[in-house]
Amino acid sequence: MDHPSRVPTRAWVVTFAGTSINLCLGILYAWSVWKKYLIADADHPAGSAMTGLNEGWSYLTDAEATWAYAICGLVFALFMIPGGRIQDKYGPKLGASAGGLFLAAGCIVAGLMKSYSGLLLGFGVLGGMGMGMGYAAATPAAVRWFGPHQRGAIVGLVVGGYGGAAIYIAPLARYLIVEHGLSASFIGLGILFALVVIVAGQLLARPPAGYVPPAPPPGAEKKSAMTSVDWTAGEMLRTWQFYALVFLFIGSAQSGLLVIANATPMLDSTARSIAFFAANAWLLASFGGLVNASGRVGTGLYSDRIGRCNAYLVNSLISATCLFLTPAIMASGNVLLLFLAVGVAYWQYGGGLSLLPSFTADYFGSKNLGLNYGLVFLGWGIAFCVPQLAGYLKDTTGNLDIAFYVSGGLLTAAAAVSPLLRRPLQAGENRDA
Repeated sequence: MDHPSRVPTRAWVVTFAGTSINLCLGILYAWSVWKKYLIADADHPAGSAMTGLNEGWSYLTDAEATWAYAICGLVFALFMIPGGRIQDKYGPKLGASAGGLFLAAGCIVAGLMKSYSGLLLGFGVLGGMGMGMGYAAATPAAVRWFGPHQRGAIVGLVVGGYGGAAIYIAPLARYLIVEHGLSASFIGLGILFALVVIVAGQLLARPPAGYVPPAPPPGAEKKSAMTSVDWTAGEMLRTWQFYALVFLFIGSAQSGLLVIANATPMLDSTARSIAFFAANAWLLASFGGLVNASGRVGTGLYSDRIGRCNAYLVNSLISATCLFLTPAIMASGNVLLLFLAVGVAYWQYGGGLSLLPSFTADYFGSKNLGLNYGLVFLGWGIAFCVPQLAGYLKDTTGNLDIAFYVSGGLLTAAAAVSPLLRRPLQAGENRDA
């Protein structure tokens, strides 16, 4: 079949349906808002009962409140693998619908159980399952409609929804918690998101048999960094590049996840003497969502021009510098600098979630992208070890300083690996093919 002259309208419908799904699945990125109301303080020790709207709940330690977030991320990553397999074999509608149902069930369970175990089972396990299956359906479905020259931008648009979710979920969650309580916030949002994910999921579709994406503009340089071969998961696992991509994912993700898990408490601590910010600490999480989404789209766009490795290197080195400086910024009480440092961290994190699926498609092809990217995505799940470690460090030392230094070091190590990457070759394949 010849290349069509332009991208069909259906391709854009699929792309924006995927973005809409991720705008709901991204509830994970507003977790710091719930964490603010869950963790103990000087007046409410861990284990003590809450009153009023939150009667039945008990206050948690920082580590406990982070466990639900960390388990959700790990289960999310694990269920990207069966979710990707469902997407590759049965199409994206099934995975998206299942994702919406599991997410709703998880939020409802968390709201009804009103306990630490309910958070772990509901938000952590069931919510993570829903996010993994829904997320695995959206990106591969859109990528197949577009040529490699547009891959970074399209991935950025789809995953930008997940990053941007905190823009509206953070203030909405804060309103629901304050006005209606923790349980109502989980149950209400769970039902709303299930409806949106399931409806939008019906708009996802793979291209028809024989479809060929539009070719790049005349005279455009063909990029040798992109494979013309569709690798199976087994073939991919036998390459060193797969393990390098997992490490790049760990480095990129852990730094952003550390900030995401603590954004609201970070602003609360830094701006304690400024009444407006003390009362509206959710603003940092919402701001982060905007930059997170922008980083996915922006990095996707310039990675199509300067290359994935160069984009990863630039993003990571700038962000690592900000991570090393964050403890000093928080100690200074400078809110403007905190927003700047956190903004850089969110941009880099969002950029990584645009780059890694593009890397996977560039190196291993788009046919098996659902499963292949699901395996690479394990790096994102492993990255939750850092915010979890940070929770224990904060309970022990009273601050996150050591965690930020560890995070900056890991990101610097990943940045050092990125220039060494080259796409793998199968027997007889030419690098310039």
